[in-house]
Amino acid sequence: MLALWSLSFILLCVWRFSYAQYEHLGYFPGYQDPAQDLYTAPELSKDVPRIQLRLAGEKRKHNEGRVEVFYEGEWGTVCDDDFTIHAAHVVCRELGYFEAVSWSPSSKYGKGEGRIWFDNVHCKGTEKSLAQCESNGIGVSDCKHTEDVGVVCSDKRIPGFKFVNTLTNNVNSLNIQVEDVRIRPILSSYRKRIPVTEGYVEVKDGGKWKQICDDDWTHMNSRVICGMFGFPGDKRYNTRVYKMFARRRKPTFWDYSINCTGNEAHLSSCKLGHTLAIKANSTCEQGTPVVISCVPGRAFAPTPMAGYRKAFRQEQPLVRLRGGAVFGEGRVEVLKNGEWGTICDDNWNLMAATVVCRELGFGSAKEALSGGQLGQGMGPVHMNEVQCSGFEKSVTECPFNMDKDSEGCSHEEDAGVRCNVPAMGFQQRLRLSGGRNPFEGRVEVLMERNGSLVWGTVCGEGWGTMEAMVVCRQLGLGFASHAFQETWNWPGAVNADSVVMSGVRCAGTEMSLSHCLNHGEYLSCPRGGGRFAAGVSCSETAPDLVLNPQVVEQTTYLEDRPMFMLQCAYEENCLGSTSSSTPANSYRRLLRFSSQIHNNGQSDFRPKASRETWVWHDCHRHYHSMEVFTHYDLLSNNGTKVAEGHKASFCLEDSECDEGIEKRYECANFGEQGITVGCWDTYRHDIDCQWVDITDVKPGDYIFQIVINPNYEVAESDYTNNIVKCRCRYDGHRIWMYNCHIGGSFSAEAEDTFPGLINNQVTHR
Repeated sequence: MLALWSLSFILLCVWRFSYAQYEHLGYFPGYQDPAQDLYTAPELSKDVPRIQLRLAGEKRKHNEGRVEVFYEGEWGTVCDDDFTIHAAHVVCRELGYFEAVSWSPSSKYGKGEGRIWFDNVHCKGTEKSLAQCESNGIGVSDCKHTEDVGVVCSDKRIPGFKFVNTLTNNVNSLNIQVEDVRIRPILSSYRKRIPVTEGYVEVKDGGKWKQICDDDWTHMNSRVICGMFGFPGDKRYNTRVYKMFARRRKPTFWDYSINCTGNEAHLSSCKLGHTLAIKANSTCEQGTPVVISCVPGRAFAPTPMAGYRKAFRQEQPLVRLRGGAVFGEGRVEVLKNGEWGTICDDNWNLMAATVVCRELGFGSAKEALSGGQLGQGMGPVHMNEVQCSGFEKSVTECPFNMDKDSEGCSHEEDAGVRCNVPAMGFQQRLRLSGGRNPFEGRVEVLMERNGSLVWGTVCGEGWGTMEAMVVCRQLGLGFASHAFQETWNWPGAVNADSVVMSGVRCAGTEMSLSHCLNHGEYLSCPRGGGRFAAGVSCSETAPDLVLNPQVVEQTTYLEDRPMFMLQCAYEENCLGSTSSSTPANSYRRLLRFSSQIHNNGQSDFRPKASRETWVWHDCHRHYHSMEVFTHYDLLSNNGTKVAEGHKASFCLEDSECDEGIEKRYECANFGEQGITVGCWDTYRHDIDCQWVDITDVKPGDYIFQIVINPNYEVAESDYTNNIVKCRCRYDGHRIWMYNCHIGGSFSAEAEDTFPGLINNQVTHR
């Protein structure tokens, strides 16, 4: 009986993982849906004009745009005069969305065309149609298209929503409005796969799932549906087996066909096809239910043994994402003339963002981000006013304003993307327990033990920021703010105290904690789980420290300093190993420089340790809030370290800030330490330990490297830009520093000329 229960539990969990792809759409799917009485189709009196709505224009999400009205065979717009959030609610609910989030005047989504159908609209918010709201009368307006109104609707759809066509003609002009869409695996071999890549395309209309007749189905339709579920492309499938299945099972068809051009980011942007002639037995005349087979990106494709014979491959790494909290989002950076740079957000839209997403092996874009929302980049702004058709293989192929590729644009306007990614069910295998809010708690994982799936804890020994980053990403909670090796205050679930995972070591880029190195079945956790289990706290934002390479290059010089003036530096281990035998009247040769560390992230950089635990150093009369804040290394051309230095973070403060930003951190009088977003901390060349001791270094050519936050003590949105590298020539008397740049800011070929260094990757601890 126990074995039967265990098998049932495992099957239930596998089923939940398979259908996790629908959770982001707001509703958990089922083959049989309960009757839904939350939505009833509106019954309009005869005197109410019959209209249809759509969201159009320069969108950055599918559920926003310029409000357009279809009336008497013509699309027109709505004037923003007297428009309110109540009217926006009416518009969004008429389109099947749960509510409106906001509205925008003055043609934010571009100027429309044709008539302005409504002006001076006054809605109570309870109307079933915009046509029921008071206005000047349909077609009566003194507005211009510069006053076209736009709305942003909620992601959530109205349960049970049913599309009702109130028009007798022009149905091909209408956009698709359904409650939901899914790929339902039919063949047994595909039901077991994660992610779901092949099956029937079904739409949910009126609370019921329905198939689509394949009479007018095209490859472009498949491309859009696959993109919505996180897949960059589609492929052929075995039609014969699905025809056999359709003959055995009676399908229930939707009333309409679908007409996509292929560059839409979402089905709601596609047009309705013609109304189908449905037979009495609910089968379409010549066809069968639509089936699609999607191609996953390389990161989501298991080994060929799992049944995937083809996976999307990125042809050439010309684009990358940086600064995102989860897989498939980030600031867009492009490679041009061997150097990585950003894209200005002027005219940045869903179509261009979708090209980026598909190029990187994801699906279509969920959102096109603007205004440096995912942190500001460094280096040049390579592209501006990008205009993509949606079919380019790379965003670098899209036309852009070559005369203004960076003119008038700053990194405050860096463009970003959020891509649709396949649902892998990772969130179902991990949870936080015992915390004060959903963003913190003891880490508990679902593991198979003795043929059963059981919840248990992770051994806290060796647990750090990188492991916590993976947990927060897997749960969709953003970045890690703290990693805890003990969770005394978070009791968690009593039946999950046992340790089921130990020895976890992550690079920080994994999608799931199970992808990190660990002891597997050979658990080793001397202190046990329970109160010594691993824990995390997560945050939606994180800082991002970036060092200015030009300041390093411009401030470098040599100083010969007598040993008797270096006692404090000696005590803090800032001198070379031979300094212990150096007489007090002898000199040490120091390579001095200034460093200017910017916080380009989305939250302030704060020391890991609380101020109560900062260590007072009597020699320098200051507190150390981080044991090691930076590493300074001089390396030979083959990467061998020849000299090193380190800088304790004795004072993290805002030296200067961008215009309009106030300083928040100051070290005087035992003040709070940190670096505010948009500010920078300058360590001048004349500060103790702001050097590398090169007394024992022979003349020659070297590579100078600086690493900020080297031990990953504080979580950041991007560690790959924490490195600065320079060429260095020393003739025994003078020193030259040149070609300083942030690690990963050049192409791989250029970075290869700096052997033995950390090249655009976080090294494993």
